[in-house]
Amino acid sequence: MLQLGIDMFGTVGIDGKTGVMQPAAKRMQEILEEIKLMDEVGLDFFGIGEHHRVEYAVASPEILLAAAAAVTKNIRLTSSVSVISSTDPVKLYKDFAMVDLLSDGRAEIMAGRGSFIESYPLYGYSLNDYEELFEEKLNLLLELNNNDTITWKGKFRAPLKNQEIFPQPKNGKLPIWIAVGGTPQSVIRAARLGLPVMFAIIGGSLENFLPLIEYYKQAWESHGHSMEDFQVGIHLHSFFNDKGEDATNWHFPLYKAGMDRIGKSRNWAPYERAQYDFGRSKHGHLIVGDPDYAVEKILHAAELFGLTRFSAHMDSGGPDHKNLMKAIEVYGTKVAPKVREALGNK
Repeated sequence: MLQLGIDMFGTVGIDGKTGVMQPAAKRMQEILEEIKLMDEVGLDFFGIGEHHRVEYAVASPEILLAAAAAVTKNIRLTSSVSVISSTDPVKLYKDFAMVDLLSDGRAEIMAGRGSFIESYPLYGYSLNDYEELFEEKLNLLLELNNNDTITWKGKFRAPLKNQEIFPQPKNGKLPIWIAVGGTPQSVIRAARLGLPVMFAIIGGSLENFLPLIEYYKQAWESHGHSMEDFQVGIHLHSFFNDKGEDATNWHFPLYKAGMDRIGKSRNWAPYERAQYDFGRSKHGHLIVGDPDYAVEKILHAAELFGLTRFSAHMDSGGPDHKNLMKAIEVYGTKVAPKVREALGNK
């Protein structure tokens, strides 16, 4: 079964002429309305990322997800991602256990390093410890998930001795995913630990990721895990509209502006229309267009990678709330049903 959902970073709207940014409070209220609609149209999950930059409204996914738990009934609620390297895994786990209880067992954690580095100095960590921080804190998070009482000692946090953890999630454990950008080391770690992986594909060709996903499958089996438990997902930048050409002409300037804002700090060349058009092709990282086009491309990716989860990243560039609501409606009522029908027929 392929799970179909949406993830966002909480990108605020930015006026293209004045540069004035939408207030974070307004954007958070809009996101809650959007999640409520996702639930109503039957999407499987929603994820929100952790960021510490002015153009993103959400610094703590668990707080927004707790609010979402109160206005939804069925949709799974996950971070995408929680920057595990620069947080306290004990507090993170307890916070998500509360989200899980508030939502009647619908919470997940997606652990990763994050797209940016602001959280490291903000919380007093050095980038020189980048690898060690992630390894140690992920292992602690998994220990918390597997034990009601924990004794633990590490390098970057005070030790725990016979410490009971309260509250516990509804079913005693939380689903924990790992977000991967494209490094073999991350894939090997996830496979060794028996954790599902979400691959963030934000550029280039889909086929470039096929060897990495195959490598993950091989490593999964070589570490003795059953393929019945195997889960793998991808995140693609996406936007949906009833009229595909209208969607791209409206979406491209926003998407370019967002990519150029990020690229300026990373010395990227300005984003070009040719890159966008290739991204929308069968082989590219974008799904922007009408339902028939979107269904075909999602099915292609699902078959190419053997996916169990597809996540449409919907707020790149800061599209306005009205268009986001329309895109969610199209995805939930016109794209998702056809994808499920096609996979069910197979």
